[in-house]
Amino acid sequence: MARLTSLKPPMQAQPSRLASVNSDSWRSTKGTAAQRGYGYKWQKARVGWLEAHPLCVYCQREGRVTEGSVVDHIIPHRGDMKLFWDSGNWQTLCRPCHDVVKAAEEASGLIG
Repeated sequence: MARLTSLKPPMQAQPSRLASVNSDSWRSTKGTAAQRGYGYKWQKARVGWLEAHPLCVYCQREGRVTEGSVVDHIIPHRGDMKLFWDSGNWQTLCRPCHDVVKAAEEASGLIG
């Protein structure tokens, strides 16, 4: 009986492009989420904010009523703790608006 030989993979593994996307982001150099300010104190503030402001502001602008789950910094704080804790710089967003719409705004340079 003939011996089976292993097949080479049809495609070579590609290096991850994600590592280079945010390599110069302040997030990549500032440690853990808790070290960047998103620890217990932030979690308590976040819950209180969402209880007082439960709806996504981007969806509201479009005439939709959507529960928000993210407390977003309107102007990216980039490690500035004064701006981080300024609740006048907070807004409620739903996950899709935060991850798609707001991210696109920031990437295009419209914000921050």
